[in-house]
Amino acid sequence: MSSHTHLNPEATPFLPAITSLPTLPDAALISTLDLLFEPSPELHALALPTLRTISFASYPDLISTLRDELLAIADAVAVSAADPAVPETEKENMQRPLHAILGSHPRLGEPKKETLSAQSQREQAHLNAAGDSEEVKEELRRLNKKYEERFPGLRYVVWVNGRGRGEVMADMRRRIERGDLRAEEREGIEAMCDIAADRASKLLKSAQEAVEHGSA
Repeated sequence: MSSHTHLNPEATPFLPAITSLPTLPDAALISTLDLLFEPSPELHALALPTLRTISFASYPDLISTLRDELLAIADAVAVSAADPAVPETEKENMQRPLHAILGSHPRLGEPKKETLSAQSQREQAHLNAAGDSEEVKEELRRLNKKYEERFPGLRYVVWVNGRGRGEVMADMRRRIERGDLRAEEREGIEAMCDIAADRASKLLKSAQEAVEHGSA
């Protein structure tokens, strides 16, 4: 058997075949989720039953389903929050898992000493450019702090998608000034799932290129 047959998951992150997911152990499913999303026990608890009971045709299908599930939770949280008959403790208990999932993302532009997944490091590489002035870095830190004060328990989540600091900071200001927690939850979910879809696309492409290179 060729030495190229087995990949070291630590050295070469890869996604298992989508059709194999229902048969994999929990540890493998959690590792797969952590390649697509930031590690979150609350997301694991939500997603594992879905991965066990649904056979997906593709990773985009999987991510779309999880997006729908998260948006449904956000809708339920919004309905609960607007109902004066619902006790505050119940509202908090409904909101807490969603905020934990959204709060699992690293702060944009944070120094590398903060724990970042390999995917986040690549996605934020140009936001941590050494050539940025200290004033620009300090402004991004200030906006992160202001955002988290405005939306306690959340982290600002955006699919950077090649955008520079200026565009990202303008979006942060817009969302802080809007000050709408319910809209922020939904926008964070959409961004988180856009990031996951982009990661899946890149991981699958890398795996295909590795296969083609190995057979060349």
